[in-house]
This record gives sequence, C-alpha cells and structure tokens, in this order.
Amino acid sequence: MEMNFRLALLWTKVLVATAALLFGVHTHAVVITYDSVLDSDNVSTSAVAGATVVDFNDNTCGAYAACSGDFTIVSGSSRGLYAAPFVTAANSPDTTNYLSVPNPIRNGSALFELGTTANYFGLLWGSIDRYNSIAFLSGASVVASFTGQSITRPSAANGNQTAPSTNTYVNFFDLPSFDAVRLISTNFAFESDNHAFATVPEPGTLSLLAFGLLGLVLIRRRVQ
Repeated sequence: MEMNFRLALLWTKVLVATAALLFGVHTHAVVITYDSVLDSDNVSTSAVAGATVVDFNDNTCGAYAACSGDFTIVSGSSRGLYAAPFVTAANSPDTTNYLSVPNPIRNGSALFELGTTANYFGLLWGSIDRYNSIAFLSGASVVASFTGQSITRPSAANGNQTAPSTNTYVNFFDLPSFDAVRLISTNFAFESDNHAFATVPEPGTLSLLAFGLLGLVLIRRRVQ
C-alpha cells in the first residue's frame, strides 16, 4: 500500500512537471549578452550552435529571405558616412564586407525578413550611437525594440569607433517570436556584420526542466 502511494505520488509530480513545461507562461524577459567567437576572417560572430549567419561577404543579404529599405553593403571606412566595426578580440577593424544604414540619406531604415521565425538574434554592432535602434517584428507588429543607448548602458552610446563598449557582438536571447528585423538610424550610420538568428530553448524552460529532473531523481531515491 505504501509503495503504491509513493508510485502514485511520483507519477503525479511527473504530470505536474510536464504540464508546467507545456503550459507554463513566459514573460519574454529578453536576455542580452555580449559573448562571441571569431570567424575565419577574424570577425566576431555568434557562438550559438546551428544559428544561421549572414556575413554579407558575397555583397548580398545572404540567407535572409528578403531585404529592403535604405542600406548598403560596404567595406572599410568613409569619413562622415560609415566606419568599419572594430573587432576587440582581434584588435583591428572588420576587414570584410558589412552592412551600413543609412546610405546616405538620413532617417534610414532597412528591413530584413527571415523567411522563418526565431527567438534569438545576434549581430556585431559597430560604433553604437544613441540614434541607432533595432526592432523585431512578427508580421507587421513590433514585438521588441532597443536603442543603442539601452545596449551600452552604463556606458554612453557615443559612436566611439574603437571602444569595446560601443563595438561589440550583441546577443538577444528569449525574444518573442519574430520573423523580421528592422535596423534604424537617424544619422550616419548603423554599422553591423555577422547577423545571426535561430530558435533556441528559452532559459526559463531549461531551468524548469532541470528542476523537474532533479525532483524526479530525489523522489526515486526516496521510493527506493
């Protein structure tokens, strides 16, 4: 009788944990990190395994399903127009092609469609300015957006072309599901490279799963 009760308790907790995983409510608290790896060209890129990366090296939008708006693919720097992102880990500017918004009209905006949905996005963001911003869209709706200033806090988003705080790989984890990215700049310019997108497990789900598994182990030990 006692053993049957313990088994029933075990299965009840398994069902509760499963229901929590399947129906748990996520608040989509976006997690921003700055880790990266260097690619074969010594440019910072995403460390997320399996992420689709757009490096612009073939002078196109690469794996994006579509791209439109005010942007150009450039290399090097042009005074007063754009500056190659500085790669802190390599201690040198990005020597490959990269994306610049606008080109050269002020109040530029460019839209990049994934052709799928994702909840992670990363990019090498160069000379981050307060007038740079990034928005994530699902259909026509903006589901999350960030300004340059919100990325560099507590440092100032002052467009410094070599400082690590304003030239860094930025990872956005646990975004609401999105299918397009809009880059916006109201001055010269929003420079970026090695865009990456993927669907990755949400940190909350991973934590819940870990606690659930730990609970099952403890219950099993008690039953034995």
